[in-house]
Amino acid sequence: MSAAIFEQPSALQRLKPVFSGFDGPLATAVLLLAAAGMLTMYSVGFDHGTRFFDHGRNMLLAATIMFIVAQVSPQRLMAVAVPVYALGVGLLIAVALFGITKKGATRWLNIGVTVIQPSEILKIAMPMMLAWWFQRREGQLRRFDFVIAALILLVPVGLVMKQPDLGTSILILSAGLFVIFFAGLPWKLIVPVLTVAAVGIAAIVLSGDHICEPEVKWPVLREYQKNRVCTLLDPTKDPLGKGFHIIQGMIAIGSGGIDGKGFMQGTQTHLEFIPERTTDFIFAGFAEEFGLIGVGCLLLGFSFLILRGLMIAADAPTVFTRLLAGSITLSFFTYAFVNMGMVSGILPVVGVPLPFVSYGGTAMVTLGLGLGILMSIARYRRLIQH
Repeated sequence: MSAAIFEQPSALQRLKPVFSGFDGPLATAVLLLAAAGMLTMYSVGFDHGTRFFDHGRNMLLAATIMFIVAQVSPQRLMAVAVPVYALGVGLLIAVALFGITKKGATRWLNIGVTVIQPSEILKIAMPMMLAWWFQRREGQLRRFDFVIAALILLVPVGLVMKQPDLGTSILILSAGLFVIFFAGLPWKLIVPVLTVAAVGIAAIVLSGDHICEPEVKWPVLREYQKNRVCTLLDPTKDPLGKGFHIIQGMIAIGSGGIDGKGFMQGTQTHLEFIPERTTDFIFAGFAEEFGLIGVGCLLLGFSFLILRGLMIAADAPTVFTRLLAGSITLSFFTYAFVNMGMVSGILPVVGVPLPFVSYGGTAMVTLGLGLGILMSIARYRRLIQH
C-alpha cells in the first residue's frame, strides 16, 4: 500500500495532460504541408546557402510557438486582445514617425535589442481585437457596431498601406473582414461592395491600354503598385523587366505538365530564371517539378487544413472563439490563394508567402501563432465537453 502511495507517475503520464485535446486532424494536415515545404525547399534551395536548414529551423520555431500558445486558454487570449492590438497600432505609429526605410519603404522599427516589423503583429491582433469587440456586443448587435468594427480595422490597414506594404495590408484587411462577415454583416451591405469591386475590375481590364500609359496617375495607389497591376494585365510589354517574374513563373508551371519534371529536375528553377525561387515564387518551382498531380495534392492539403479549421470554428463554444478561429482559418486560405494567384499570373505580385512552403522567419512565426490559437480553441472545446 505504501508503495502505491509513493509511486511516481511515468514521464508519459506527466506529458499526457499537456498533449491532451490537441486536434489530430489539424496536426496531420500541418505535418503534411510542412513535409511538402521541406521537400520543395531542399530542391529549390539546396544551392542557396543555408536556406534549407534555416527553413527547418523556422519550422521548429513555429512548432514551438504553436505548442506554447496551444496551452493558453481562449479566456486569456481574449484578455490580451485589446493590449496586443493597442501595442500593434502604437508601434505602427512609431514606424510612421521614426521607422527605418529600406528600398523606399518604411516598415521597420529599431527597438534597441533588434529590428522588428510591427505590421506582422496585426495579422493576429486584428482578428483577436474584432472577435473581442463582437463578443462584448453579443445579444445587442446593431448596425453602428459594424461601423466601430470598420474603424478598428481601417486604422492599422491605413497605417500599413502608408508604409507602403500592400501585401501585408491585404492580409490584415482580409483577416478583419472575415471576422466582420462571420459576425453577421448583412448581405445587403456586402452585395453592393462586391458589385462595385466587380465593376471596377472589369473597367480596369477593359481600359488597361489607356490607364496604363505613363502619364496617367492612379488615385490612392503608388506608381510601383500601378505598375504591378499593369504588368499583370500584359506582362509581355516588358518581358525582361517588370513582367519577367510573372512570365517565368507561368513558364515553370506550364512546363511541369501532368506529372512534373521530377524532384530536383526543374530547369526554370535551377537555371535561376525564377529569381525569388525560395520565397514568393516557390510555388512555380513546386509545380515545375511535381506537375499537376503534385499541385493537386498540395491543394488537397490546404483544403483539408481549411476545412478542419472551419469545423473547429463551427464547434467553438463562444462568439470570441468562433470568430477568431474562422478568421485565422480563412487567413490561411488568403495566403495560399494570393500566392498561387500571383505566381500563376491571375493576381498582381504583392509579396505574400505560401504557407509552410515559402522561406521566411516572420511569416512562419505568424503561422505558428495562428495554428496555436486554433489548437487552443479545439483543446478548450474538448476539455469542457469532458
